[in-house]
Amino acid sequence: MKAKIFLFLFALPFFGVGVWMGYSIGNNLLDAWQMREWIPVQATLQRAGYETNSGDESDTYRAFAEYGYEYGGRRYINDRVGISGGSDNIGDYQRDMGRYLSGLRSRGETITVYVNPEDPADSIIDRSVRWGLIGFKAIFFLVFGGVGLGLIIAVFRAPQEKDPEDPMLRDAPWLANDKWQTAEIRSDSKPTMWAAWAFAAFWNLISAPLPFVIYTEITQKDNWLALIGLLFPLVGIGLITWAVKRTLEWRRFGPAPLTLDPFPGSIGGHVGGTIDLNLQYDVNSDFSLTLSNLHSYVSGSGEDRSRHEDVKWQDTQLAQVSPGPRGSRLRFRFDVPHNLNQSDAEQSDDSYYLWRLNISARLPGVDVDRNYEIPVYATGRKSAGLSDSSIQHARGRQKKIDMKAIEDLVDLTYKAGGPSMHFPIGRNLGGATTAAVVGAIFAGAGWWLLRYEGHPIMGGVVGLVGILVVVAGLYAVLNSLEVMQSGDEIQSVRRILGIPVSQRRMRRSDVIRLEKHVAAKSSSGRRHTIHYSVNAIGRDGQKMKLGEGFKGASQADAAAGLFASVFGLRVQEVGQAAESPDEEYDMLAAD
Repeated sequence: MKAKIFLFLFALPFFGVGVWMGYSIGNNLLDAWQMREWIPVQATLQRAGYETNSGDESDTYRAFAEYGYEYGGRRYINDRVGISGGSDNIGDYQRDMGRYLSGLRSRGETITVYVNPEDPADSIIDRSVRWGLIGFKAIFFLVFGGVGLGLIIAVFRAPQEKDPEDPMLRDAPWLANDKWQTAEIRSDSKPTMWAAWAFAAFWNLISAPLPFVIYTEITQKDNWLALIGLLFPLVGIGLITWAVKRTLEWRRFGPAPLTLDPFPGSIGGHVGGTIDLNLQYDVNSDFSLTLSNLHSYVSGSGEDRSRHEDVKWQDTQLAQVSPGPRGSRLRFRFDVPHNLNQSDAEQSDDSYYLWRLNISARLPGVDVDRNYEIPVYATGRKSAGLSDSSIQHARGRQKKIDMKAIEDLVDLTYKAGGPSMHFPIGRNLGGATTAAVVGAIFAGAGWWLLRYEGHPIMGGVVGLVGILVVVAGLYAVLNSLEVMQSGDEIQSVRRILGIPVSQRRMRRSDVIRLEKHVAAKSSSGRRHTIHYSVNAIGRDGQKMKLGEGFKGASQADAAAGLFASVFGLRVQEVGQAAESPDEEYDMLAAD
């Protein structure tokens, strides 16, 4: 209840600003419509010009005038210039009008004003609509009013809070979430589609005036740094593209409901079920499913608070595809380890755990990309949907895909001393290029602030961050790693532009296990990927990196098996591959 009251009070100011701006726009347009019937008369200017009001960030201007006129045999004095009163800096209207009126007065010329025939004391000089100002107010009307109204609707439509002491919820805590009342779970595709359009509209409305502001900054003030502001409209175009893609995805594949078996998903058991797609069955289609256990948390304080997601466990497999009532039916089953975190049914706290299933596939036209937030609890229950042999077959197909990805990443050759696996320069080209471009922009902005704006601290910090990002990007794309066998030894050599910078050696007989290590985590939208490296661990605890850049646990597992086979390491896999990101991929010495 407190959360609803807080959200309602938070929404009211936004809604109030929207209503105020809507009233202002409507009042201006109504005045312009009524003024069409007003009578033009000649008036004498007694004073005219414009005044400047200096603020903390920018100056605003207000055109003013005082004029006298006769109507119906009586003399009137008025000072109304335009439909919208007050000062602003939207375009050059106020200054241009002030200069125009001041010029007429200095030359002793009269001016045409428009008089309300029903109230001759009411008159105006300019009865035209300032569409630029209307557009500016419309941004606040749509954005603030829309956000406020949306939050208020969300408050009144929110389901009634459940009593945590309810005996039913103690036995079945997932029922506290209204989306988890049955085994059928809906994806986030439709809400994501609407959110994409709302955010794209919000961003583009806010950034729409920027090109005009930037043009003024460059042409009148020679402020070329303002070109950085063009990034905002470019991002807006990207957001519209994203919204269109989400719409096409929804229209093509439909609701795609997930039916869990067992319900809920089980820690220490299985997470399985079926997904029905509006897609004609094709035996050659591969659908990749990724199950993730995530920790969602808020960091920072005050205005710097932001929510993040951290992957605690993840597994990937291919779905078994068969004809279904909607076109294609996907069957799957994950074996879930013990000691993972259960879903939090009520996700209103700063920190909670959740389970997310992602389905993706590259298809002609629009690709599949769906996310399902599902209940997973420590019930230990099993799925009856797929047999162990079916799961092994699915994992075998997944391994073939993983091996193909590894072959694209690694150059395997055989030399006189033995096999060599080479991770070449340029393997991280896409991400490194993006990092280098972003870093260069920050470095350039820092240099400009130092050189031309006189901000040594801000310029130094921004420039240093940019340089570090550029260096990291260059290292990622210019380094290479070669792991080779030489007799009874394995040797790894790290090079930058072909120049060796570090070397390690280890006897093959000393390798007691292979370990997969979380090197990085990345996300695209709500899809998360864990990037692994694979290390050889010696008897004395010595560690040597055998490979890196593997996306996901299954790819890292396949790479570990490849290393063991290629270099003849007498190790064998035992147990679960990874119960948390920092678990080891254990391969014990074979006797």
